[in-house]
Amino acid sequence: MENTENNMMTSTHHLTGWKATAAVSMSNYIDSGSIIAIATSLGFWGAAYFPGDNGSIAGLLAAFSSNAFGAAIGALIGGPLCDKYGRKFIYTYDLLVYALGGLIVTFAGNLAMLFIGFVIIGLAVGASVPAGWTYIAEFAPTAQRGRHIGATQLAWSFGPFIGFGLAAALAPLGLLGSRIVFAHLVVIALVTWYIRQGLDESEKWTAAKGGVQAKPLSTWASFKALFSRKANITALVFLAAIYTFWNVAASQNGIFLPTILQHMNYSTIQSDLFSMLSWGVVILSTAVFMLLVDKVPYRWHFFVGGALAVISWVVLVFGSPTAAMTAFAYTIIWGVSAGPSAQAFYSVWSPEIFATPYRAGAQGIVFFVVRLASGLVSLIFPIILKGPNGLVIDGLILIGFLVAATLIGTIWAPRTQGKSLERIERERYGTVIDASNLSRTGTPESVSAS
Repeated sequence: MENTENNMMTSTHHLTGWKATAAVSMSNYIDSGSIIAIATSLGFWGAAYFPGDNGSIAGLLAAFSSNAFGAAIGALIGGPLCDKYGRKFIYTYDLLVYALGGLIVTFAGNLAMLFIGFVIIGLAVGASVPAGWTYIAEFAPTAQRGRHIGATQLAWSFGPFIGFGLAAALAPLGLLGSRIVFAHLVVIALVTWYIRQGLDESEKWTAAKGGVQAKPLSTWASFKALFSRKANITALVFLAAIYTFWNVAASQNGIFLPTILQHMNYSTIQSDLFSMLSWGVVILSTAVFMLLVDKVPYRWHFFVGGALAVISWVVLVFGSPTAAMTAFAYTIIWGVSAGPSAQAFYSVWSPEIFATPYRAGAQGIVFFVVRLASGLVSLIFPIILKGPNGLVIDGLILIGFLVAATLIGTIWAPRTQGKSLERIERERYGTVIDASNLSRTGTPESVSAS
């Protein structure tokens, strides 16, 4: 009787297709949701636990959160674990860790508790996001792989949209409102964790390690194989460049946009509503991205997103600092650019151009570099912003990064669109890579433009 009940539960919760995609994508919602929860609450936390801060403590908290260092370290740990023990292994624990961090922040009574909670949330986010892109890519139909992976970006977009909306609605409650925002993320994390127990292990990962009964893949062997191939090293550099350069600007937009808008004399509620508007546009543009990503050539689709991102920051930096239209134009243009953004294409390309035995680990390395760079910038961005011509100085730097990301991604977009993961592996390595042939085989190709 007990076995029958267990089998019925497994059958009831068995997740496939778009249901599995939705369950996995929730990692991105709580990732972005936590960043926005931090962004909208720093002022309230500061008034309570670090009054008179010149921006250094706020920058430190942001740097070690899911926006930067915390997620960077989590990805570096979680990626290899995902390759060694399986995609589902990460989903068994990551959201429980996230919920723990969220509870600590929700009930934080001092700066130390706040810092610890931010770090734990960051570690959990970092571990889960690369696993999500990997898992979806490995089960999605080839003709709809981009669309399924794009769903993670859609979920990511809803995090700020709902987060800013909650922040605006709860702003009159002050710090209590911020605690409620974090509490809602804890509830969603726990519900998602329960739903995810119905996910099956990736068949591609199981096959790559030699079957269900085979021993876990060796992390050392996987990393050795990853760095022994020129195609992989070239791909790591390519992905790290486009994602890092874009994310330096995007992370500052996400976590410090309220501060920027307040410097333009907008109230807290007004800046939250402006941000919410921006993310509403992101949701729409991401939905369009999902419809087009498997049809429009990668190169030109990427270029449009990058060019719009550059234009949006030019408008913000050189537009009137007091004109409402400046902030409005920026939020709309940036929102449209975020659909076909470097992050969206990174999430599609990164699982495509790495072999199964080290697919998540490679993403973990890139994600580590990206969030590390964001963390370093977060340490100085708020300080510069408060200085003379702070917005102009920071803005010019970020525009330079966005131009670089756009050029690199457009010129060297990979030729993987519409191809199965197995075909991509054969083209890049000469064979499908598994536990039996992790050593260098075939003649690999570098990332090339499509």
